[in-house]
Amino acid sequence: MKYRITPMKYRTLRNAALAFFLMLVGSQTQVVGQAALPSEMPGTFIPKTDSFDFERRDVMIPMRDGVKLHTVILVPKGANRAPILMTRTPYSADVFTNHNNSGQLASVLEGIDNPADVIVESGYIRVIQDVRGKYKSEGDYVMNRPMRGALNQTAVDHSTDTYDTIEWLVMNVPESNGKVGIIGTSYDGFLTLAAMVNPHPALKVVVPMNPMVDGWRGDDWFHYGALRETMLPYVYNQQATRANDQKWWSSFYDDYDLFMDGVSAGEIARRHGMDQLGFYVKLTQHPAYDAFWQEQAMDRVLAGHPLSIPVMLVDGLWDQEDIYGAIAVYRALKPLDTHNDKLFMVIGPWYHGQQIFDPNGAELGKLRFGMDTTRYFRQHILRPFLDHYLKDDAPAAGVATVTAFETGVNRWQNLPGWPAGCTGSCSPKLTPLYLRASYSLGFDVPAVSGFDEYVSDPARPIPFRARPIEAYGGPRWHDWLVDDQREASGRTDVLTFVSDALAGPLSVSGLPEVNLLASTSGTDGDFVVKVIDVYPAQYPEQPEMGGYQLPVSMDIFRGRYRQSLEKPLPLKPNVPLTYHFGLPAVNHTFLPRHRIMVQIQSSWFPLYDRNPQTFVDNIFFAAPADYRKATIRVYYGGENGSFVGLPVVPTNGVTVN
Repeated sequence: MKYRITPMKYRTLRNAALAFFLMLVGSQTQVVGQAALPSEMPGTFIPKTDSFDFERRDVMIPMRDGVKLHTVILVPKGANRAPILMTRTPYSADVFTNHNNSGQLASVLEGIDNPADVIVESGYIRVIQDVRGKYKSEGDYVMNRPMRGALNQTAVDHSTDTYDTIEWLVMNVPESNGKVGIIGTSYDGFLTLAAMVNPHPALKVVVPMNPMVDGWRGDDWFHYGALRETMLPYVYNQQATRANDQKWWSSFYDDYDLFMDGVSAGEIARRHGMDQLGFYVKLTQHPAYDAFWQEQAMDRVLAGHPLSIPVMLVDGLWDQEDIYGAIAVYRALKPLDTHNDKLFMVIGPWYHGQQIFDPNGAELGKLRFGMDTTRYFRQHILRPFLDHYLKDDAPAAGVATVTAFETGVNRWQNLPGWPAGCTGSCSPKLTPLYLRASYSLGFDVPAVSGFDEYVSDPARPIPFRARPIEAYGGPRWHDWLVDDQREASGRTDVLTFVSDALAGPLSVSGLPEVNLLASTSGTDGDFVVKVIDVYPAQYPEQPEMGGYQLPVSMDIFRGRYRQSLEKPLPLKPNVPLTYHFGLPAVNHTFLPRHRIMVQIQSSWFPLYDRNPQTFVDNIFFAAPADYRKATIRVYYGGENGSFVGLPVVPTNGVTVN
């Protein structure tokens, strides 16, 4: 007969099987646990660095409010009474000091603040510190934290943090001679300038290179009110997280398409969640040159303090990020240098930070200078200057008050002041270069009056360089200021005026100024003005430069600030109005057979946000319907017609090379 399993027997067998399975699993688990291997990694690894030519020390330095700042100290082996060269940065002290897995100091240093050859050859103790709120430092991060005062009512700023850091260093780095210098580029240049406010007695010299000085008038965030829209990714990356590990994203290969798709800067930012970022919100709240910008502009801040330590400002003629700052600080500090012994400046043919970062300073884009200008700066200007103030018993630096590279003729000049021809800081009388009929230029007052016009269409903004346009910081970002302008000159929405070929050289040194008489059919609008050196059609010295249109100085002005930088006002439609604004510094010679060109246009996209050409309260949040075509007329004729004032100087500078 068949075997029959009753319900009771079934339950008994099931329970027995389950018990056996659990016992088996438990025994297997026990076996695995018994067979586990111990970790092969130590709890804390201690590197062996006996063969290194330097010693690395990572320390947390306390500030006066209790916040501790992460600081990397690199001490050359055998250092004794060595000076300290410091940089403070929001870009990671670890990154700047871990470039290569090498035991040599020259190999581990990286970044636009690290002149490795100077540091190693002069035996400096290298110190790099994360500013409060970034990377391994404690505290809260504030973009370009203002000096203590109306905008910062706390007890600390970058001046006090620098003071407290130096105090700790001179007390805790026994290999030093007690002398400290500070060097920094861009944001780190701003931090270098901040150290000059109530400086520590051990601070003997500072070198601010391409510093962020005034974020509204001409450095990172705005130029005369026009938003540098391509800087939104920088703000995003810098403020989203402490360690910059949240990166800007884009669904477009071409940034032109990205920003067109978003219409306004505010909409682009909203899509990226930037309303969570404090500094972006401040940008939207302060689109005009109000107290927020004026009170933290470092040229204004420093003009209110004594010039008590030597400073060497470094400026790049084609600085694509902070072209305004160094010159502005020089002009502000020169009246304070009563003995003509503390203020120095170097002007080079460089992009942003090229003087330190680029191993080949003999060229920029298609320009060739005939010498390695960056190495020359580091070895013949920077090194003796730092050594003189930081090393014991160092010889005189032998550095001129102003060392300026004269582009066009490609030579260094030793100058007693700047612009060339000045003994201090002066403003050479500007020579008007007039717009004339038939799209011509001339230095004589034009007898014929008239106008030329174009249609500015926000739906077709003029790209600031040939498309596709890569994102901020990409491999081609650094040289757009020397791009050939022929593509723009061929557009119907760009006015192009050209001089006759020059019979002899024409040198300019200083700050050009625009005097533009123009009208628009809209109630707002932008004006971009470019001064360009046009090469001869045939150029045997470098054939690919034949006909090249080299930008010498160019900038943008937002029309709503024509009457007041602080209070925007609508423009009167179809009424000729004068727009007066400065252009970036020049130190250039137009050679014989070359011609001078002036281009005028009303968009420069997406480097700058589009002006809707309809007056709205805040362009950050302009609606699609606000963007409208406008007819622009530029008037010429008589002394009050449109012209560019050029700082013409004699063509006889003193060379050093």
